[in-house]
Amino acid sequence: MQSITTFISALGKYDFLQSALITAIMVGVMSGIIGSFIILRGMSMMGDAISHAVLPGVAIAYMLGINVLIGASIFGILAAGLIGLVASRSKLKTDTSIGIVFSAFYALGFILISLAESATNLHHILFGNILAVSDTDMLTTTIVLGIVILFVVFFYKELLITSFDPTFAKTYGLKVQLLHYALMLVLTLVTVSALQTVGIILVVAMLITPAATAFLWTNRLGVMLILAAVIGAVVSVIGLYLSYTLNWASGPAIVLVAAGLFGISFVISPKQALLPGLWKGIGRTRRVSA
Repeated sequence: MQSITTFISALGKYDFLQSALITAIMVGVMSGIIGSFIILRGMSMMGDAISHAVLPGVAIAYMLGINVLIGASIFGILAAGLIGLVASRSKLKTDTSIGIVFSAFYALGFILISLAESATNLHHILFGNILAVSDTDMLTTTIVLGIVILFVVFFYKELLITSFDPTFAKTYGLKVQLLHYALMLVLTLVTVSALQTVGIILVVAMLITPAATAFLWTNRLGVMLILAAVIGAVVSVIGLYLSYTLNWASGPAIVLVAAGLFGISFVISPKQALLPGLWKGIGRTRRVSA
């Protein structure tokens, strides 16, 4: 209890901690929203591929002194395009093309980082350091969050149809492939925004775990998006608290909290029903109360 009081007190004193808290919440929200579409489309491996494939773009951006968002976005879209090209123009399955492309891009990124002789930046890119978030990082995250919300609001119906029935979407006349690459672009932007928070290695966990947890509690997409965003924000705040008070690395702390919440939901959620007796008891109590 005292540590919580100390943490709250520190929030009022230190600007860096305030920036870290706001950034963590924004990353949690956008990761939950985009992650919902990723798991509904069965694209978890694609999310993993994009998160690793942006490393060369980040390295080149550092070397040229430009915004990492530019370099990472280019390589994220390039990776998505190459994966689609290899899968469509060969007899290889999509997961195979994903493995080939993302491992090649990841290896290239490591080489470029070593050439830039930036071991400190590499550590932050891989594992995140939200307590060192800058005003530029915070502004970038705010812009990306706005893009995510606008993208989902304007294309909600299209995303809904293509996520659950892509064949019908094509018949209906929707540009499924174009929407897919638009989603890949937004996914890339979210990935880059999360670099400072959880790092490349763990960003896929933030994209998948809050959304998967929300999926266990509802069958409605709208509710799932809101719930995933809330879960993403909550685990980010708790992870930041653990990172600050226990001197843990921010990325692993946030991901462990998210995994813990998923584990609890996996056991007690009504959809999973590992404890059916619990919900039967609650149902009986409600009927008696009524």
